[in-house]
Amino acid sequence: MPTTHALSAQLDRLAAVEPGPFPVVSLYLNAQPDQHGRDNFEAFLRRELPERIRTYPADGPERKSLLDDSERIEHYVANLDASANGVAVFASSGAGLFEAVELAAPIDAHRLYVSNEPHLYPLARVLDQYPRYAVLVADTHRSRIVVVAANNVETTEQVTGTKTRRHKMGGWSQARYQRHIENYHQQHAKEVAETLTRLVRDEGIGAIVLAGDNVAVPLVRDELPKDIAARVVDVVKLDDHAPERQIVDATIESLRQKDAETDRERVEAVLGAYRAGGLAAVGVEPTLGALALGQVDELLITAVTDTIDPGRNAAPAAPSERSPEERAADELVTKARQTAARIRFIEDPALLAAVGGAAASLRFKL
Repeated sequence: MPTTHALSAQLDRLAAVEPGPFPVVSLYLNAQPDQHGRDNFEAFLRRELPERIRTYPADGPERKSLLDDSERIEHYVANLDASANGVAVFASSGAGLFEAVELAAPIDAHRLYVSNEPHLYPLARVLDQYPRYAVLVADTHRSRIVVVAANNVETTEQVTGTKTRRHKMGGWSQARYQRHIENYHQQHAKEVAETLTRLVRDEGIGAIVLAGDNVAVPLVRDELPKDIAARVVDVVKLDDHAPERQIVDATIESLRQKDAETDRERVEAVLGAYRAGGLAAVGVEPTLGALALGQVDELLITAVTDTIDPGRNAAPAAPSERSPEERAADELVTKARQTAARIRFIEDPALLAAVGGAAASLRFKL
């Protein structure tokens, strides 16, 4: 599975694709196995691809491009990695475009779009739903630091300390031995904290979840520098020897809960700045204008596409096209990627409903 960096680079390449005369296929597939352990997207492809293709003139270059795309897509999905839970394909034979990505993160439903540019909103949202973060599974002897990205384990680093054993003693000898054990535990906690700090700082990881031994976790937490401790979003119960898949499944919910808590804070901050005449824009059209000028620092966009208000000038959708709401969402996401603006999806559509589903904090005002 690709890393978050690879996915981000792919999004940037797709955002740079200029609209042209040839149609672009944007295909999203839910590749999770059904109750029989099989993929179930073949029927969707057999039905939907030909239906979209037949809306183009039989002897036109657009249909020829789409037929070539269809053949290549069918060959690609026939050879998917069995571990993939989601697939995104962007193709335009006439324009020389074919970008495909297999994801450990699931795509919730099959979707097919044919337009003049890639439909990037769903892929950008997957990156937001499954961010990159670190999990420390702490033990007094052996600790693991697991970096999770896009619903998959990216890297694992292990820190091993001195193995200690229990002995039956009494009196002064017992107290001395206990101090000896505590010193080993403290030293291991210090080494773990140093390793975690280096990793988080070097790789720019913004969130940490702590898990593991009830003795080790507090010791490590006490050793963390303030800037690293501030990135701890939760402490969860997890067996020291938990397999990687369990670690991912047990911790992603912590990230989502934290994200939901801070969504309201971010929206209120941006709306407050706008009301005070500060560095903010609200509404789809003003936000697009700020993006075009490179003013946007962070784009806030609702995670429910059909709650986005594209504005009064939005053209109606053709039968095989994206809806006006989807076009507006794509334009916002594409321009944000092109201008290195951060993108934050707001899961509760009510938070941005009053401003049409989009707002932004600005780097500067004109």
